[in-house]
Amino acid sequence: MHKEALLKYINTHSLIGIKAGNDRTAFLEIWMVVVDNRMFARSWGMAEKSWYNSFLQDPLGQIKCGETIYSIKANIPADNYILKDKINEAYLNKYNSAHNAKYAKGITQEPHISKTMEFIICES
Repeated sequence: MHKEALLKYINTHSLIGIKAGNDRTAFLEIWMVVVDNRMFARSWGMAEKSWYNSFLQDPLGQIKCGETIYSIKANIPADNYILKDKINEAYLNKYNSAHNAKYAKGITQEPHISKTMEFIICES
């Protein structure tokens, strides 16, 4: 799967498997959005042992799209607050079902905005 197919997968699937750092053994399904051909996710639970905090300790991990697994590097985007409105819009548009709408609205507010992470595919 090339990057274009990966981005399409993320755009068309609600839950994306992610594994943060080398200590995790299982994939966790999270919400992820694409903005300007870049992949983003925001922490919802803010737990100390969250995927977000795991990536802060070790930025390497994996994304699972169907049966394809990609090695990734996570980082806090330097332009997070420039892209904030676009990322908010992506969340609100993608997760707009009745069940998800209140969570989508929540994840577009602080402190979730400050917990935005970008994922970059590692070249093999």
